Amino acid sequence: MDKYIIMSQKEIKRYDIIKKIISKELNGTDASKLLTLSTRQIRRLKKKVEEKGVKGLTHGNRGRTSNRKMPDQERQNIISLIKKYYSDFGPLLTSEKLWERHKIKKDKGTVRAIMVEEKIWKPKTKKKEKHREWRQRKARYGEMIQYDGSYEYWFENRNDKCCLLASIDDASSRVWMKFDRHEGVEPTFNFWREYIERFGKPYSIYVDRFSTYSMNHKLAKENSDTLTQFQRAMEKNLNIEIIHAQSAQAKGRVERLFKTLQDRLIKELRLNNISTIEEANKFLEEDYLLKFNAKFMVEPRTKSSLHKKLIKQEINKLNSIFSRQYQRTVRNDFTISHKKNYYQLTKKPFNYFLLNNKNRKNTYLYLNKNI
Repeated sequence: MDKYIIMSQKEIKRYDIIKKIISKELNGTDASKLLTLSTRQIRRLKKKVEEKGVKGLTHGNRGRTSNRKMPDQERQNIISLIKKYYSDFGPLLTSEKLWERHKIKKDKGTVRAIMVEEKIWKPKTKKKEKHREWRQRKARYGEMIQYDGSYEYWFENRNDKCCLLASIDDASSRVWMKFDRHEGVEPTFNFWREYIERFGKPYSIYVDRFSTYSMNHKLAKENSDTLTQFQRAMEKNLNIEIIHAQSAQAKGRVERLFKTLQDRLIKELRLNNISTIEEANKFLEEDYLLKFNAKFMVEPRTKSSLHKKLIKQEINKLNSIFSRQYQRTVRNDFTISHKKNYYQLTKKPFNYFLLNNKNRKNTYLYLNKNI
């Protein structure tokens, strides 16, 4: 008994037309119009059907094993590696790690097919989103830096939840980031002081309204003045413009960055057995950021940079710039009140001037040691 022949709808249609030509119900010209083929192709198909019957219209390799099929042993090796190390990885990251750590070079599609077939990974269904108008990237490096923080169990069950502070350049997608316990005044100042000393002053910084900075962590709640202090340090002292986003979608680049990092960075920390903030920050600076930026950075539209180096006067004032500053009235007894505490001013000529001056409301208290 002959085996069943598998044919596509297109091949069935062709076979029906060719049979009509053979039975002289159609001529070659009419058949060529129906099948949108040349008369020469029609004659060739007719000859194949006459010689081989219906098999003449099926592809010769149908039913044969592909020459490019992966050997079973190699496939099983890949499956065992994925199940052992990368069971919660996506196909792209898995293919990268197979090459990076095991020297197995397979494209994303091949790895994806294996993971789906073995039920290791399930494709996500795309949700319909409302139309949003695309905003073009800034043209120059340093023209605008998007900045935010993300609380997550970055070390999974190996340590407590902590915060990843991250900035991304709008023009080039260059990333700088640091781990800290929370995103209050001190971590924010430490982050930006290091950024500015390394790369220079950006033209502007794009942030949300700092609701995150005052709500998501117990220590951050105690830093309710983060936005005030941050904006004062940047705009008044360093001449860096602060731009406030009106929604999470407005600063989509940094939001998408965190989504990528929550998928990739958590797994990288696990693979490198990193469980503390100190180890993680060292890993970011010495290894991860170099590779991440090399992979995801893009060329800005213009080569010029709007980062500016700190001048000598600014360098000398960094300790006072990155400190909490409060405006208080000097009392007649040379004291200043702050958080239910009183501070006595020392006996100096300047203080006598303040005492005799009727308007003594422009005195600042600097707390440089405890930001």
